[in-house]
Amino acid sequence: MASDNTIGAGSGRRGNADLTSLSAREWYASELAYRRRQSGMSLVQLAELCLYEQSYLHRLERGQRLGTVEAAAALDRVYGTGDLLVRLWHLAKREAKERPFLGLAPLEAVAACIQEYAISAVPDLLQTRAYAEEQVRAARPGSAEQVEARVAARLTRQERLTDPDPLHYRALIDEAVLRRGARDRQTWTEQVEHLIEAAQWPDVLLHVVPFGAGPQRLPGSLELIYFSHGRTVAYSQSSWSGHFADEPEEVEPLRLAYDVVRDAALTPVESLAFLRTVLSEHTGSTAAEGGTAS
Repeated sequence: MASDNTIGAGSGRRGNADLTSLSAREWYASELAYRRRQSGMSLVQLAELCLYEQSYLHRLERGQRLGTVEAAAALDRVYGTGDLLVRLWHLAKREAKERPFLGLAPLEAVAACIQEYAISAVPDLLQTRAYAEEQVRAARPGSAEQVEARVAARLTRQERLTDPDPLHYRALIDEAVLRRGARDRQTWTEQVEHLIEAAQWPDVLLHVVPFGAGPQRLPGSLELIYFSHGRTVAYSQSSWSGHFADEPEEVEPLRLAYDVVRDAALTPVESLAFLRTVLSEHTGSTAAEGGTAS
C-alpha cells in the first residue's frame, strides 16, 4: 500500500508530462485510480475500508463525479497519503467554480425534463417575444441587433416545449411575477394569455406559488435539468449572480427545496384559474382606463 503523499509516476500511471495536460478533475481521478492500483486492492475491498459504495468509488476514479471532500479525506487515510487527495479535490473544486458557464441552451436541447422556479420574471421558456424583449432590454441594454439576437436565442430554446418529442416541463411561478406584470399593458396581456395556453399543453405543468404560501426555502430562481441517463444539473440565480451545479451533493439539496416549494404551490387546475383571474383583472382595468381616455 502506498504510504507517501507525492504524486506517483510509476508503471501503469500517467507520466508527469501527461499530467500537465490534465484538468484538475482529471488529475484527481487519475490519482485515485493510480493509488488503488498501487495498493493492490479491488473496489470491493476499498469500499469496505473507506465505507463508501463501490459504484461511487468507481465513478470517482473515472472522473464521472468529483464527490465530497469527506470522501477524499477517507481515501487519504486508507492510502496513507496525508492530505494529498484532499488538496487535489480542492483544486478540482476551484477549477469547476472558475470554469466559464456556457449557458443553459445546450443542456436544455438534450434534456428529458426541466423543473423551474421563477421568482422575479416569467420563465424564459414561457415568455412571449414582446415580454422577452422587455426583459432583455432591462437586464442587458445593448444595440438593437444585440437585443434581437438575445431574444431570438431565448425563443429558440422554447422549441423543446412544442417539438414532436417535447420535454416534460414543470414551472413554479411566484405570485410576485404575476403582480409585477410588464411595463407595456398589451405586452402583459399577451404574456398572461400565453401562460394560460401553455398551462394546458399536455407536457407542461404550471403552478402559481401564492403569497399565502409564506417565505420559501429558495432565495432565488432555480432550474433543474434532468437527462434520460439519470444525471441532473441545476442552475440557481439571485439578483446579481448565478451558480451552476452538476455534483449530486450540490444538486440534491436544491431538488429537495424545489419539492417543498412545489408542495406549497397551487395545483395546476387552481393555477389555471388564478391566471384567468389575473387576466380578467388586468384587461378590466385596461378597458376602464380606455373608456376614461375616450
